[in-house]
Amino acid sequence: MFEKLKNRSNNVGPIQKIVVGLGNPGPKYDNTRHNVGFRAIDAIAKEFNISVDKHKFDAFVGDGVINDVRCLLVKPLTFMNESGVAVEAARAYYKLNISDIIVLFDDISFDPGRIRIKRHGSAGGHNGIKSIIYSTGEETFSRIKIGVGAKPSPEYDLGRWVLSRFDDNDMIKIDEATGHVVEALKLIVCGKIEEAMNKYN
Repeated sequence: MFEKLKNRSNNVGPIQKIVVGLGNPGPKYDNTRHNVGFRAIDAIAKEFNISVDKHKFDAFVGDGVINDVRCLLVKPLTFMNESGVAVEAARAYYKLNISDIIVLFDDISFDPGRIRIKRHGSAGGHNGIKSIIYSTGEETFSRIKIGVGAKPSPEYDLGRWVLSRFDDNDMIKIDEATGHVVEALKLIVCGKIEEAMNKYN
């Protein structure tokens, strides 16, 4: 409660971390697999009483304090394949290093409810991550992958799968996963990514 009350006051000092949730804007994409990054940002915003409603950098943004670290929460409005445009615009404006960015996104390699934290890495076939790497010229940003489940069969269309919605049982698991993301983020923004990896991977 104290943290939430503190975030109602004017934030002071520079933005230190940018936390990006990937997804597609608009009601038609709500609760789809590809939008779990947006859902995670919403959970973080609720936990720390941050309003992510300012339109800037081709994104909805909001800033607040997480474990004494001033963070900018970002939900790009450029659609998944152009996510890097918003991310790089925010990074350049605040003159932050690429290592100060934490990206939250969906991963079909893991079952719903599982998360995987990484310091850096390749895009792994994810178009949103590809765009961020292309726009920033770097891949050394932290990321939290949120499992959304594998395709029902190898021949199932990937685009159709990631734009599909969860059933009620999987949605419960996703909500549990976003809770873990919130807790992991508290450690990561303070430079304790190894502790977060050991605890939540």
